[in-house]
Amino acid sequence: MKRPARAHPLWLAFILHRLSGLGLALFLPLHFYVLSLALTDPARLDAFLALTGLPAVKLAEFGLVFLLAVHCFGGLRLMALEFLPWSAPQKTLAAGATALSLLVATLFLLRAV
Repeated sequence: MKRPARAHPLWLAFILHRLSGLGLALFLPLHFYVLSLALTDPARLDAFLALTGLPAVKLAEFGLVFLLAVHCFGGLRLMALEFLPWSAPQKTLAAGATALSLLVATLFLLRAV
């Protein structure tokens, strides 16, 4: 009996890639707004940057770096699916990409703390 597509381990990789892209897309307007403060209202920018020392902001930065790493490695996985011949170890490569994303984000968090 054939397993449903959503029970396949690479379904999680697909969902993670989509959700990370959505998270990054939602972050971009805030990022551009804060960058615009450098030109329009430097005092408000300084007040906003003072918040970056808070633990909750550092945790959010960890999440952002994790989303970026997951999306990057997920994109590399998709490009590999398009251009390389694949075999059974796809699950291992997808899990390795997620683990590497978590490692990159954790190293970023440890440096920030």
